[in-house]
Amino acid sequence: MKTKPTTAAARIEAIKTLLCENQSVSITHLAEQYEVSEMTIRRDLQKLEEQGEAQRTHGGALPSERMLFEFDFSIKRSENREAKRAIAAAASELIKPGHRIILDNGTTTLELAMILRDYRDITVVTPSLAVAAALQFSEGIETILLGGALRRGRPELTGIVTETILDMFSVDIAFQGSDGVGLDGSLYTEDPRVSQVDRRIRTRAAKTYVLADSSKIGKTALIAHGRLKDTEALITDSNLSKANRRALEKTGAKIIIAKEV
Repeated sequence: MKTKPTTAAARIEAIKTLLCENQSVSITHLAEQYEVSEMTIRRDLQKLEEQGEAQRTHGGALPSERMLFEFDFSIKRSENREAKRAIAAAASELIKPGHRIILDNGTTTLELAMILRDYRDITVVTPSLAVAAALQFSEGIETILLGGALRRGRPELTGIVTETILDMFSVDIAFQGSDGVGLDGSLYTEDPRVSQVDRRIRTRAAKTYVLADSSKIGKTALIAHGRLKDTEALITDSNLSKANRRALEKTGAKIIIAKEV
């Protein structure tokens, strides 16, 4: 049985979670669940609406688009978190002072950005709002956020503006995520706009490493935008099966297995 929130702040956080999990809440139900008055719940929902996290309805509330996005991104980031951290740690060992790098979109590249916050003399170019936010207060990192069109519900920039601006840069290493890595070595993404940016990124880097946890291996998506054998290597976690590793290596791809953190 869940513990009843003992403060207003804790109750509001609990309501936010219920909003995202259930897609709607009822004032009457919340008042009964938390043993407070309906007026108190109305004030809670009003505060959430003022913060842009809820949309009040007759008798209850719905989650805002912003709130759903934050909740979905949090869930995505938490999936295979330890594997992503191990991959990010292995990737960070490739980065030296003076390096210019591109950090692509994705939750694994975001984990790499979190590690880089304390690095010195590194330039990071990125189309990811999440990566830029993670690095914005890092004194030793020069962060360049690419321009472009925002993807609805995603912290990412894409489109012709992003592709054109990328042509201005030349970097030592690019780190890319992937929605899927086929056993034939194909790299996949769900969005054609992202595929164009990913292709352009690889042309601007001396070396490209693909960061993908083992759950992505053997999966496909809508758009195939490249071949693993044409990158420096795939960095993945130790849960990669022997069969999948053999299949990828037969395509000419190099595999780096990250040590557990």
